[in-house]
Amino acid sequence: MSKVPLLDIAAQFNPIEKEIRAAIDGVLATHRYIQGPEVQGLESEVASYVNAKSGVGVSSGSDALIISLMTLGVGQGDEVITTPYTFFATVGAIARVGAKPVFVDIDPKTYNMNPEKLEQAFTEKTKAIIPVHLYGQATDMDPLLDLCKKRNIAVIEDAAQAIGTEYKGKRAGSMGTVGCFSFFPSKNLGCLGDGGMVTTCDEELAERLRIFRNHGSKPKYYHKFIGGNFRLDALQAAVLRVKLKHLDSWTQARQKNADHYDELFKNADLGEKVITPWRRPGDRHIFNQYVIRAENRDALKKHLTEAGIGNEIYYPLCLHMQECFAHLGYKEGDFPESEKAAQETLAIPIYGELSPEQQSQVVTAIQAFYKS
Repeated sequence: MSKVPLLDIAAQFNPIEKEIRAAIDGVLATHRYIQGPEVQGLESEVASYVNAKSGVGVSSGSDALIISLMTLGVGQGDEVITTPYTFFATVGAIARVGAKPVFVDIDPKTYNMNPEKLEQAFTEKTKAIIPVHLYGQATDMDPLLDLCKKRNIAVIEDAAQAIGTEYKGKRAGSMGTVGCFSFFPSKNLGCLGDGGMVTTCDEELAERLRIFRNHGSKPKYYHKFIGGNFRLDALQAAVLRVKLKHLDSWTQARQKNADHYDELFKNADLGEKVITPWRRPGDRHIFNQYVIRAENRDALKKHLTEAGIGNEIYYPLCLHMQECFAHLGYKEGDFPESEKAAQETLAIPIYGELSPEQQSQVVTAIQAFYKS
């Protein structure tokens, strides 16, 4: 049997290589590598795609979070609430601006922040919350937004894995104070390196974000704030403008593959040994990852790896248990659903170019593990 990679970037790139090379050549012809029309064009197109008023291109998804916190005035002495079950950048950004991360547990079905746990985490020091739309499915936003509106607390959507995700007809990145996107190459919309975007429906805030991303300077050499160099370069923007035109068809292919996996697992008759992803009815899940809960997960991972099938654990150690956050005083057992997810979940291939035959190979290998 042939190998099945977790992600095949080449399979997506090859059909559009000529378009991408032409876009890169267009930037090379102008020699406008910083800011300029390609970045402005992408900002407008992404803002329109996520139904926000403004987009601000930045250097990475991590920097999108950092600049959002900086622009909203979050810093020393403030608290920011998020979940311990997410990529490090979410919490690293909070720490880097000098604020204190405060964690709440996840909903075991969506792996996103549990709204029922949020209210008890608020204190007089809470300045913002960062709900994460993990794996391409939206957090249950309405109760979060209601709680934060009552307290005048900013909502920073971490939509790094969720471009095009919808919650009750609203797109990720349009519901909170700001939305933060990553264009890392493995994302559904990925560039050829690092890149990111902040979206917002507050045009005054968008202008502040633009100033902060350029060392707090406006006009040039006059600094209103201490910002940073968070600019998105024009080459990456040009590539992303090409790819954005294909994004919906790629998303539809991922959704089709997710449906096929659901059917294959159902027919595999594995009972509770494998639990497939839950989807909130009526919402749009873009399947940045297809994450199963698996009995004896680590042994299954080893089995799949030996069979040449790509897989990944997102994330094996919750953030409240990371050594660098020991000073926060959390301990094992504080967030049981997050810890359980870290011990049981496994991502399997879901990229749009994955064939039905490859999917059958993946599920057959999983079935063989449990039936042996």
